Amino acid sequence: MSEETTATAEMKLPKDLAAEKGLVNVQIDGHWIQVPRGTRMIEAAKMAEKEIPHYCYHPKLSSPGNCRMCLVQMGMPPRPAPGQDPTYGEDGYQEIGWMPRPVIACANTVAENMGIRTTGELVEGFREGVMEFLLINHPLDCPICDQAGECQLQEFSVEHGRGSSRFKEDKIKKPKNVDIGANIRLDDERCIMCSRCIRFMDEVAEDPVLGFSQRGTNTAVTVHPGKRLDNNYALNTADICPVGALTSNDFRFQMRVWFLKETKTIDVNCGTGCNTVVWTRGNEVFRVTPRENNEVNSAWMPDSHRLSFHHLHSDSRLTSPMVKKDGTHHETSWTEAISAAIEGAKNLQPDQIAIIASGRMSNEELFLTRQLATALQTEFLSIVPRNGEPDHKLISADRNPNTIGAQMIWETENASSKLGMIREGVKSGQIKAFFVFGENIVKHAGFSEDDLAQMDHLVSSHILANQTAAASSVILPGAGFAEKRATYVNITGRLQRANQAILPPGNAREDWETLAALLSALDENYTAPASMDGVFKQLATEISTFSGQSFGSIGDLGVKIAETGVTIPLIEQEKARVESGQITG
Repeated sequence: MSEETTATAEMKLPKDLAAEKGLVNVQIDGHWIQVPRGTRMIEAAKMAEKEIPHYCYHPKLSSPGNCRMCLVQMGMPPRPAPGQDPTYGEDGYQEIGWMPRPVIACANTVAENMGIRTTGELVEGFREGVMEFLLINHPLDCPICDQAGECQLQEFSVEHGRGSSRFKEDKIKKPKNVDIGANIRLDDERCIMCSRCIRFMDEVAEDPVLGFSQRGTNTAVTVHPGKRLDNNYALNTADICPVGALTSNDFRFQMRVWFLKETKTIDVNCGTGCNTVVWTRGNEVFRVTPRENNEVNSAWMPDSHRLSFHHLHSDSRLTSPMVKKDGTHHETSWTEAISAAIEGAKNLQPDQIAIIASGRMSNEELFLTRQLATALQTEFLSIVPRNGEPDHKLISADRNPNTIGAQMIWETENASSKLGMIREGVKSGQIKAFFVFGENIVKHAGFSEDDLAQMDHLVSSHILANQTAAASSVILPGAGFAEKRATYVNITGRLQRANQAILPPGNAREDWETLAALLSALDENYTAPASMDGVFKQLATEISTFSGQSFGSIGDLGVKIAETGVTIPLIEQEKARVESGQITG
């Protein structure tokens, strides 16, 4: 760098250096940081690792500024007299003149040389006053409130409350335990009028059925006359409610959250692959909630997907391998079941054997299934397509979570293309042995019970008893979505990781173990992988799209490994709102 260039750089003020990068200098609690122009004060403070308490503000929603909990003290340089230039200190910043009143941090944006105080006598005094007003009519029912352990009112009242109430009058009584929708319950006494639920239904769910009624201290959240909160995204309002006003009917009074273990994973009910948290205690799932991923599901998920976990604890779970003898299924050991599964197909020709896998299987399981088809020398290999109406938000038309993964691993443009040929082969009697993994083909693949009854040998792996299992010669119990560690590729080409939250019940196994055991029984020279990581390592070596990836490289938010040309409508809508400045995202 020349001396002239160096001198020019040295002469530039911090404001000029920041402006070149589209940033502004902001002083937060005495420390200068640079943040993008237009950043809201509350987000700037977060970048400086300073928490500003808030209730109404949510980065995915508009900012009404109605709770006033996020008050901070703001300062700007004094305006110079006419004809005078601004004066700068030795550090290159102007002196800040502090305002004697607070401003809300959620709706105001930063400016060059702005000062923000998140603490101090003025700020803390106002927050204490706001908290006192919020608690005036709030019921003291924390021990029985379902929000206990997750309640922001509890948390901030400890930090910013008075510790005692000066309010001597009777509290205003509001409706309790109000049935406002199939999945949601309202307790208006606990509501602090943050309006998060109203804005979510208006702006994200696009079903404006909530609003405020009455006035003053009698103001209450309610559904509009003749309406109900039956939208398939209604439970997101319980997630973002900062208090216990909105609670889930499914989780209500089931378990205290501090007893629960959180496991980061993904949803497997459609091709979107919403990022989730599975909440468990012991070996039981109690609830599923969305986890933020701005490339997949933002901070939301459909009710239908989050409530689908109950089948994991169904009375119909298959918990032990079984072999059919004299028309009746008998529990047996895994060794005998695997041996019986392979023995029934040993003397058949390759064109007499078919394998149906599932688009709900993981990449690792689909990879081993392809190896099984190769070992059996059969070309009859297919998944079962599962399609439905998209909701133009997060629910994909592809109800399989891993159709893209199947196409990549099997190196085909249509992983279900041979399903029709397999059906014809079964009906004609050509196909005599059948391996079915993760599907009830009577219900979902167009086979009849009579079709299965004429099979010489039927091996099925599933987690629930069903028509296919009933017709099977050998039943191999599998693991549910929360019972295994695995990877999937969503409709946009993002490789994502699912983590094990609980163990399979009884003597059930993870499906990759079952497939590896079948391969070992077919070929004595086959070296079975020691773990799911080993399967993925082999997959990444053989399939170029996965090259260089590992369970570690995928991370909690996944990694894009292919372009599919598919977008997720809700994510595109949110990006447009961020660009227009409606939300911070």
